[in-house]
Amino acid sequence: MSTNSGIQVLPAGVGYGIVIGIGGFFAALMLGVTYLQNRYTAYSTGQAEEFNTASRSVKPGLIAAGIVSSWTWSATLLTSSTFAYSYGICGPMWYGAMGTFQILLFALIAIKIKVKAPGAHTFPEIVMARHGKVAHATYLFNGLATNMLVGACLVLGGSQVVAALSGMNVYAACLLIPLVVAAYVIAGGLRSTFIADYTHTVILFIAIFVFGFSMYATSDIVGRLDPKFIPVPTLASIAHSNHSPTRFYDRLISASANMPIAKNYEGSYLTFRSVDGLVFAIDLLVAGFSTVWLDQAYWQRAIASRPETSVKAYIFGGIAWYGIPYGFATAMGLGCAALTSSPTFPTYPSPLSTAQNGSGLSSPATAIALLGRGGAGLMLLLLFMAVTSSTSAELIAVSSLLTFDIYKTYLKPNATSSQLVSISHAGIILYALVLAVFCSILNAVSVNLTWLLTVLGVIVGGASVPAGMVLLWPRMSTSATIFSPWIGLAFGLIAWFVTTSKRSGAINIDTTGDVTNAVAGNIASWAGGALVATLLTLLFPRRFESTDPTHIARSNKINSIPASEAPTPPSVVIHPETTTTTTTTTTTLDAEKSSPSSPIPTTNAVISFLETTHISPMDPVLAARSTRLAIAFNLLFLAVAIIAVPFSFFGASFVFSRAAFTGWLVVAMHIFLSVLLFLKKADPSARRRLVSERVSTAVQVVRKCELAKRLDS
Repeated sequence: MSTNSGIQVLPAGVGYGIVIGIGGFFAALMLGVTYLQNRYTAYSTGQAEEFNTASRSVKPGLIAAGIVSSWTWSATLLTSSTFAYSYGICGPMWYGAMGTFQILLFALIAIKIKVKAPGAHTFPEIVMARHGKVAHATYLFNGLATNMLVGACLVLGGSQVVAALSGMNVYAACLLIPLVVAAYVIAGGLRSTFIADYTHTVILFIAIFVFGFSMYATSDIVGRLDPKFIPVPTLASIAHSNHSPTRFYDRLISASANMPIAKNYEGSYLTFRSVDGLVFAIDLLVAGFSTVWLDQAYWQRAIASRPETSVKAYIFGGIAWYGIPYGFATAMGLGCAALTSSPTFPTYPSPLSTAQNGSGLSSPATAIALLGRGGAGLMLLLLFMAVTSSTSAELIAVSSLLTFDIYKTYLKPNATSSQLVSISHAGIILYALVLAVFCSILNAVSVNLTWLLTVLGVIVGGASVPAGMVLLWPRMSTSATIFSPWIGLAFGLIAWFVTTSKRSGAINIDTTGDVTNAVAGNIASWAGGALVATLLTLLFPRRFESTDPTHIARSNKINSIPASEAPTPPSVVIHPETTTTTTTTTTTLDAEKSSPSSPIPTTNAVISFLETTHISPMDPVLAARSTRLAIAFNLLFLAVAIIAVPFSFFGASFVFSRAAFTGWLVVAMHIFLSVLLFLKKADPSARRRLVSERVSTAVQVVRKCELAKRLDS
């Protein structure tokens, strides 16, 4: 059937075609959109604020879609399935719950950004304004380290699977994926990543639904429904059918007997009582704090959002994302165990090897068993969409750190907007190349996606909670801000290596990646950073005070200026009968309500006004209401999705019955449909139609002006 132990079922040309061809298509599409935006709207990517923060004007629909897309890593699809295959039915729920909780918690930080630091571009800037340049360097290091590790999770995981399925050279994939994405990020900046995110997410959901319903409803092996009784498969028909879930259930019972899971109740795939699954959940919780609270990409989305809708965007995005790992991994991870005994399984009659499972090949193997070559091709497309959408967020995030936290802070404080954009472009290219080299090195030393995700919290977890405390706890001292990340890192490394040495007898890639060894380091790093930050603040409460006029001026800009000092908002109107421009003093509301025949062209004045408008601190009443909403959602989610439901199942020590498993599958698919509902609420189509109409009108007006000018000459 194939080579490479059955996994490679596609020629290398398919891999190159998806990476270069589809990547090139999206690059061309974003170039076209960016050209229209720059020529016919009030937002120019030639301005640093627009390029790096989207002029702080993005509405909640695109923010939510961007959160879903940027948090849907290749690891979301691959590792969630790996843990379903490794720990059974509990893996997908733990993955979805722990990941969503981080996004919901970040909603609290999003509020504080809008209230306390509305002029910031990056989170190390906020640290610098409050605690000086030593603290700034500490969090800049941790931010860049997080972006490198997250980027490696994305690109290395995707490259290894592309290489396994198609035979494409893994090093070529590591190089081409970030460079292809860099092409459209350079052209369109942060706003282009939001547009690409939404498009990618739509394609991603279509592919996920194909796999889900193939597994549950149409597969001859697992999910075939009897057309004589049920001509069209639906959720209701699946729930009441004696075919699909029953056959799936029987295969999982057989897999539990043939491949029992150690430390699972009765070795079953169908139990929530999994000790290693619970350990993995703790590991993921700590890693989630690091990959959200220290990832500039998430801070950048909060910065880019409108103040009044930032919390809503994170709540929508977090809850919408929950269904992706839960629904996808339930189908593809458990499906891998169920289909291992099928002749269509790519490694039949053997199960996946430890190395193949660690590289995230459980869901691709399921795709091949279900749909053959077509399934492998669809899986490649799905992974490419996930990898590129997340990588685009990392590219623009790192370029912002390099631009505002290195170039503007230490090299050229008075840099112009065009110079900052040029540095951002160079930063994107530099990060793409460095990431490609880093992923190639990791692949050469046999590091895989699962290892990276397992140990990520050890390396940067010590700084994650202190980074949030800088905004969330007003008493946070400068000593605590500076020293707690390094002390947390030391705690984590010591606990990680000592535990590995004592439990496994040796320290190498395999033993350090053991989930129990890694969780010791993760907890020590994360809890150590939080505890030390609290103790140092109480013991040494002094806060940084600057006498440098340059630092004071920049800090004031980051922390915003009083609304009374804001400049008078300019508005520029083009009249169809003339080529001259007239500047008037109108409000933003007037500009929004202006006639479509009078479009707003790109000008520095308009962009500067828009930036100033959204830089104003969030209204205190609105901030208090948003804070209560975010806290309520976090407490509700914690109580239900993290404590009540999973721990009730864990404590009950039972194996799912046939009826219970059928209901579980129905719930998994219903959550998928709920995701689509949230995306519909977040659908920017109405806004997109309005912008399209304005751009179309602007094109017509400019053409008339140019024609009139030629006639006059």
